Amino acid sequence: MKMKPLKIGNLIAEIPVVQGGMGVGISLSGLAGAVASCKGVGIISTAQIGYREPDWDANPVEANLRAIGTEIARAKEIAGGKGMIGANIMVATRDYEKYVEAAIRAGADLIISGAGLPVDLPRMAKGSGTKLLPIVSSLKSVQVICRYWEKKYGYYPDGIVIEGPLAGGHLGFSPEQLEDVEGLDYDKVIKDIIQFVKGYEEKAKREIPVIVAGGIYDRGDMLHVLELGAAGVQMATRFVTTYECDASDAYKQAYINAAKEDIVIVKSPVGMPGRAIWNPFMKKAGEGKIPHGKCHLCIASCNPVETPYCITEGLLNAVAGNVDEALLFCGANAYRATKLEHVKDILQEFI
Repeated sequence: MKMKPLKIGNLIAEIPVVQGGMGVGISLSGLAGAVASCKGVGIISTAQIGYREPDWDANPVEANLRAIGTEIARAKEIAGGKGMIGANIMVATRDYEKYVEAAIRAGADLIISGAGLPVDLPRMAKGSGTKLLPIVSSLKSVQVICRYWEKKYGYYPDGIVIEGPLAGGHLGFSPEQLEDVEGLDYDKVIKDIIQFVKGYEEKAKREIPVIVAGGIYDRGDMLHVLELGAAGVQMATRFVTTYECDASDAYKQAYINAAKEDIVIVKSPVGMPGRAIWNPFMKKAGEGKIPHGKCHLCIASCNPVETPYCITEGLLNAVAGNVDEALLFCGANAYRATKLEHVKDILQEFI
């Protein structure tokens, strides 16, 4: 199969690989810039992106908004005019609209948005030219988004990211569904979504590329979903164990050390199932509530008094390398990592 460039509106990535957004601090400018410089799509996660700012403890939202501009500018500099640079912004983020506005102001080429349905994203981005790609996990969710955007805003998605059940971090599936991934027949779900989106391409009078995420680790995985009709893939886990990834060496080594049986479905304090590496932190979380410090205003649905543990603190420990006290989100294929790699070598493999 001949690999085609990924076209999102007037933007083109010669390699149809989107690097998935990973917070907190895992996919910042270093990783995103490196992917884009190799003619792919680099994505910066805005989740608690300002954690290194001097005033983050006192003013977390302001620090995060400031850091969005800094990281996007640096990523674009690293990219050198190649590929695309975008932002992954969770709908569940407190002050979601401010984060969207900050990413647009900083010149993000695209915004990928999930962890909820980004129903009002077109209003927030109106007139900006920034491409808008919702994340969906089911035919129903893409139907809701497309119909709502069309009716309320006269806008059609610039692309769709399908995030399947093998993805890392928070998942758009029930625990019962995740116990029987094969039973979901997810290839059919992907084909049904692609077929539905084709109808909206006729209305939009342009292509709406469908990008498949979740379980993509090598070229064979990519070719499989391209044969299903996808325009590209989104991959996150494979990029963690790169020299260019913004995470600590200890975090990367946790992936390399992980066996298949170490990768489990966990209950996140934000109320969604997630996939992570089993470690002393997750064992402790399963045994009772873990005390935490000051709230840093990350997720709108979190009640600091009732939360079993602070997800921000767990993810900050991960990026800092304190892996035994960390929430180590990962995709289902993290156990396949055996060494550190360079981004350019991975993308060369995909070519």
